[in-house]
Amino acid sequence: MSQPAEIQVLFCDEALLVVNKPAGLSTLPDGYNPTLPHIKSVLEREKGLLWIVHRLDKATSGVLVLARSAEAHRSLNTQFEHHQVSKVYHALVVGNPEWQEKTVSLPLGANGDRQHRTVIDLQAGKPAVTHFTVLERFGEHCLVKAIPETGRTHQIRAHLNALGLSIAGDKLYGKRVIPHEQLEAPRSN
Repeated sequence: MSQPAEIQVLFCDEALLVVNKPAGLSTLPDGYNPTLPHIKSVLEREKGLLWIVHRLDKATSGVLVLARSAEAHRSLNTQFEHHQVSKVYHALVVGNPEWQEKTVSLPLGANGDRQHRTVIDLQAGKPAVTHFTVLERFGEHCLVKAIPETGRTHQIRAHLNALGLSIAGDKLYGKRVIPHEQLEAPRSN
């Protein structure tokens, strides 16, 4: 098993730890193999007890905020619940839609397969809203900014799929495979 990529610390004080999570490292323990390294276990060796505030998919790199105290965790959770924190993602997408901006408001639920895909579920799904903007176009691909209002599992991937698009290299939701999934969460505000 290979070692996870080095985790870059962007900010650290008594309440917060902000890191650049590398692609390939889970945020939380793997449900099938909890002994696999994940960001919390790797960072706690050096930084002490940490609380996960939000998640990034294993294949996603980007800014991840962790709390260093229960009080900070409660405060950050409240900020996320009240949409006082925004998350912005950039993704290289297979396809080139006619629209420049699009909001998808479709409920999401698990499809129950072994791959744990998220699908549009109009009957029992949980509300989910994602705002998309095409930033650049490259022939059959485009660079898309995605801003989720809600934080459902695989929300961006499922909403892109509903639009007939997929993240380049996404083996779970994608149409064509390229060497590296290119979804990045460049910042949290």
